[in-house]
Amino acid sequence: MEVRVMKERLRATEEAVARLRGELLKIGVVLPSLRVDPVTVASEAPYPLVELGRCNLDTAVRLAAALEGARK
Repeated sequence: MEVRVMKERLRATEEAVARLRGELLKIGVVLPSLRVDPVTVASEAPYPLVELGRCNLDTAVRLAAALEGARK
């Protein structure tokens, strides 16, 4: 894969992760493991995967509540 394309994909994915991290922070949710999945950065997939990682029970409950609220 062309280096320019890989850099563009990585930049787009990093921007998405930063945006998601910022929006989650606004509702009080912190996912410590949120990051770009390094294995998929160099793969042939259209974009690398975003790894949401693990979180504790309190964070899971707050995230679920925020998502429920967003549907209303």
